[in-house]
Amino acid sequence: MTKIVQRNIPPQAAQTLQASGASSLMARLLAARGISDANQLSINLSNLLPPNTLTNNVAMAKLLADAIQANKKLLVIGDYDADGATATAVAVKGLKAFGATVSFLVPNRFEFGYGLTPEIVALAATQNPDVIITVDNGIASVDGVAAANALGIQVLITDHHLPGQVTPEAACIINPNQHGCSFPSKNLAGVGVMFYCLLGLRAEMRERGLFAEKPEPNLTELLDLVALGTVADLVKLDDNNRILVEQGLRRIRAGACSQGILALLRVAGRQPQNTNAQDLGFYVGPRLNAAGRLDDMTLGIQCLLAESELEATTIAQRLQDLNVQRRSIEADMQDGASLSLDEINIDNQFAISIYQEDWHQGVIGILASRIKERYHRPVIAFASAGDGLLKGSGRSIASLHLRDALDLLSKHQPDLILKFGGHAMAAGLTIKQVDFELFNQSFEVVVRSLITEADLESVLEVDGSLSKNEMTFATAHALENQVWGQGFAPPLFYDEFEVLNQRLLGEKHLKLSLKKDASIIDAIYFNHAEFLPDEIQTAYQLQTNSYNGSQKVQLNLRYVMNET
Repeated sequence: MTKIVQRNIPPQAAQTLQASGASSLMARLLAARGISDANQLSINLSNLLPPNTLTNNVAMAKLLADAIQANKKLLVIGDYDADGATATAVAVKGLKAFGATVSFLVPNRFEFGYGLTPEIVALAATQNPDVIITVDNGIASVDGVAAANALGIQVLITDHHLPGQVTPEAACIINPNQHGCSFPSKNLAGVGVMFYCLLGLRAEMRERGLFAEKPEPNLTELLDLVALGTVADLVKLDDNNRILVEQGLRRIRAGACSQGILALLRVAGRQPQNTNAQDLGFYVGPRLNAAGRLDDMTLGIQCLLAESELEATTIAQRLQDLNVQRRSIEADMQDGASLSLDEINIDNQFAISIYQEDWHQGVIGILASRIKERYHRPVIAFASAGDGLLKGSGRSIASLHLRDALDLLSKHQPDLILKFGGHAMAAGLTIKQVDFELFNQSFEVVVRSLITEADLESVLEVDGSLSKNEMTFATAHALENQVWGQGFAPPLFYDEFEVLNQRLLGEKHLKLSLKKDASIIDAIYFNHAEFLPDEIQTAYQLQTNSYNGSQKVQLNLRYVMNET
């Protein structure tokens, strides 16, 4: 059962925002999301948190500037998701702009797994780098850093993941979440950390007088990649991240962005000039991620680094094909999972651990997310990793910090989880195949000790009702142009409607005509094929719908209370 809760709107904040020029509706929406001052809405780059306030960033800049001036060989080692891919592309493009000799290497998830492992260091060593720079990984790579140190390779870590109890002995680490870091925003994505690293490097090289006879690199040219990685990694869109995303979106809309992002938008059927944050999250990110899930993220990074439209388009089409393949694999896995879960009394469980021998390693994270959305419980889906091991990918609910739960379980049973890492809402781990049932039982016990039965009730936060005067194309357009995302949720409204007519679209979506207070409006209910009753209470998003040259407003139904 889903509980509908209306967001609290601090009246003073709403009044202040309206007095600053925001519409009554926008003032309500922003106040409900913690905005109390119009200054928080500024998207000027000058309002970014200063790069020298990121702990160790000044020291990192000095080391990088030394390496570049000494013409040392730099090797960027990334991660195989969209954040890791964009962070790698930002690192390579940015460092080259400063005159560095730089290349990149990204682990194949099926051969090497995640992070700077000793095996990846051995592979990297064949390229004879002087310096390894990690992006979106490294904070947990104690053994990998030790292996690099033993080979005389300097390691510089840029990461945003939560640290473990032991910190790698790297030459320098920048990570807003490392112990002792006072940087006000803990929500930078891996690509955001790398961007801050480059801002610090530019300041250091400026101080050394290295731009006296040549122009400074324009780092704003990287903001499209920063925006993509930030949105795709589902980090909280705090004030700082919203500036990065908005500035990146502006470059994309103007066409002043990477050929790779333009090509990915085109194969997804999206118009670059109308791109919003949701487009990055739902259309571009998944296509980029498909490379890391099914093939090798090197392909995705090559797309982002492509210098010509032809090259970018060719690679983007390959990524599109992989994404179609990923969707097919995911659909088959969901069918298998549904059969398995039908045999379990989910109502009596606080957590779900699930495994099937033929599941694909690269898609279990998406599967876990789908199951979590359906049952509102922490979910870990496993796939075979060979050699008697299982790789697991977990997704959690708001009340359970997943990485902390795995950490607690590993303390109770030190030999059960071979390795793990992640965030509050997502984590990865490895266990022995023979230990699956033990893990299933043990994880259930740990989760029960950390959350209550009330936490298992799904809560849908809504922004109240929309009046007839607010349910317009202009309002929908204004809402779509605002940056929404993780921790800054897109507006979701709640009303009662009369269903005038409804028909199936593409055999799986409902196209509806709804009536409220004598006003009639179009609506769509995606992935819902069952007809609705004559009267409904529904949570919905207001959106524009451009089709065959006409522009209309429509409702995107997200949840219907009384579907039968």
